[in-house]
Amino acid sequence: MLLTELLSSSWLISSVGMMTSINDFFQKMLADDFFWPFITIFAAFLIVYVIFDKLAASIYGHKIDPNYDSSPGHQYDVELKKGNLALGKKVIGFLLIAIPVFYFGYVAVHGTMMQGHVMEWLNLIVRWAHVVAGIMWIGASFYFIFLENNLNRTKNVRSELAGNLWAIHGGGFYFLEKYKVAPKEIPEDLHWFKYEAYLTWITGFMLLWLVYYMDPRGFLINTSVADISVTTAILIGVGTLVVGWLVYDFMCKSPLINHTFWFGLIGLILLGALSYFLVNVFSSRAAFIHVGAVIGTIMAANVFFIIIPSQKALVRAAISGEPLDASLGKKAQQRSLHNNYLTLPVIFTMISNHFPSTFGHELNWIILMGIIITSAGIKHYWNLIERGEHMRYILPFSVAGLLAIALVTSPLAERHDDIDLTVPVSFEKAQSIIQVRCQTCHSQNPSDMRWGAAPGGVIFDTPEHIKVQADQIMRTSVRTNFMPLGNLTNITEEERLALHRWIAQGAKITDDQPAD
Repeated sequence: MLLTELLSSSWLISSVGMMTSINDFFQKMLADDFFWPFITIFAAFLIVYVIFDKLAASIYGHKIDPNYDSSPGHQYDVELKKGNLALGKKVIGFLLIAIPVFYFGYVAVHGTMMQGHVMEWLNLIVRWAHVVAGIMWIGASFYFIFLENNLNRTKNVRSELAGNLWAIHGGGFYFLEKYKVAPKEIPEDLHWFKYEAYLTWITGFMLLWLVYYMDPRGFLINTSVADISVTTAILIGVGTLVVGWLVYDFMCKSPLINHTFWFGLIGLILLGALSYFLVNVFSSRAAFIHVGAVIGTIMAANVFFIIIPSQKALVRAAISGEPLDASLGKKAQQRSLHNNYLTLPVIFTMISNHFPSTFGHELNWIILMGIIITSAGIKHYWNLIERGEHMRYILPFSVAGLLAIALVTSPLAERHDDIDLTVPVSFEKAQSIIQVRCQTCHSQNPSDMRWGAAPGGVIFDTPEHIKVQADQIMRTSVRTNFMPLGNLTNITEEERLALHRWIAQGAKITDDQPAD
């Protein structure tokens, strides 16, 4: 009897404790800045999933219809739609599971000692997958542009071929042929190059979510730039991806596409306007990443909406014996070439967060556009070399442009005529600023729960640590105002100036220490 009462009371206590924990979790989630953006994005994906499911059901309904067209071409169309819908449902279904799991996990650990560790590992896994997928995609893009540029189009080429190429790699010889249209019989084991692009975009969006949307006040929003709400910031971020693709696609479908120079010039002007807008809305680091995300979205959408459908139309024509619309192949090749030129710019934006002298500069949006133009110039030179053409001035001009950007962002280009750097600042003054504004993250044991360890391994626990990192402090907190992240610790311009003076006076930690 006593044992039964004890077990009953223990179960009751456990149940009450569990209910309290669940209630606390929901209260915590409702109070989270990201809750309503999460609900909005989840609902949007759910609606798309339901639409895909209804479309799939309608296809199966048509197949039961006694008047169903069973011709090879129509059969292929049906299978193609089924495949697209099945893929769409799988991707969206995965996101419908992954997004809540990530978000609920984030809410559970937010504000606890596990927050930094869990977020670090999520970041590591998703970033790793993103880099691997990106290497696969960009590697394939580079390879096929190389093939196109190096095809033998004249020597002993059969009439149905556009060209061929011999190659050696990994201890073996390869012989590749490109058909002008399609072979007489489509092989069953036809390889498609599309999932690399899709995985790159999906993991990139997840990474954007993890880093910027799940910690918007730390990485996305800088109130000294624009004091906007979390919901507004996230909607702007996602909206730029959608609008960026729509504008680019409209340009490609307009007569402008037939005028390469004007297409490129107007495209650069619009991208520059987007860059200027974003650096005046987000933190500069987030702005650079979002410009890269817009470019990456354009590239992935090119594959999904233009390149792959054109290739499927090519296969359909070969199966059904119907004439092929030659414009489809031309459009696909055009978009593929666009993607090729965008690879170096998008790779830069992926790694830009490690280089505050670019995104932290007062002319950051111009710096970004300069790097996009010069890197595209280098890719153009690369493509010309592969085709056996030589425009030697392109490479020197592009490299000179990068060197000019490096010079403009260097300390040599800065003027401090209005600042008296001789006003003495003691180490005690500098250390007190660093302790209050920087050491919450940059410590052996960070008090900011977002970090399991000091970001970048930079710590300021002792005077010696601070002196060793003086150049880092100068780059990130004085010259570029990149740190503290989002200025969450509210460092003032007077405090930045004090750090500037202390470093300019030799970063001494004792009065008798000689200046560096």
